Amino acid sequence: MRRWLDALLGRTRTAKPNLDALFTLPSAAVTLQAATGFTPTGVGSVCFRAAEGGAFARLQREARQLLGEGVEVVKDGYGYTWMVVRRSPDDLSALVTELHAINSTLEGAGFGPSLLCSLVGFTGSEGRRLAVVYLYKQGTFYPFAPVGEQRRDNALELQARGALAGELPIEKDLGRWFPVWGAPGL
Repeated sequence: MRRWLDALLGRTRTAKPNLDALFTLPSAAVTLQAATGFTPTGVGSVCFRAAEGGAFARLQREARQLLGEGVEVVKDGYGYTWMVVRRSPDDLSALVTELHAINSTLEGAGFGPSLLCSLVGFTGSEGRRLAVVYLYKQGTFYPFAPVGEQRRDNALELQARGALAGELPIEKDLGRWFPVWGAPGL
């Protein structure tokens, strides 16, 4: 009944996060590489708005202890906190597992509303960069291809979308393909 009423009134429900969708990234990366030549960099990150207080700081420390070396916490110029994970480019599965663990730890402690996105970096010929970004609140992915400062390679983003469409739940609303300028790990 509620769905019918929502449809009648033109309301849409937001998708629920599906962190397990992150585990589809390794197979999607194979497809992306075949279609575009982009390969994983071995770097990924989770972005969230840090809450004030000891509980959140303790949670960050626990996540860092759990994941060990190769994890750093970075604050960006927009006031967001990024947990950056570095692993071998050949082991995307391990990287994704650790990104999932960070997201799950924050979500399980009640900080789900603070989670914004996760991203995995890729590199192509001539130093071109690409990120596959997971929007936590939407449960969808989108490609982001920065070129220089504050410019995007829209053609590459659309090409990557085409390659990934059968592999990942792609964000249909291009207005939600937010630029993550200066994202650590990209």
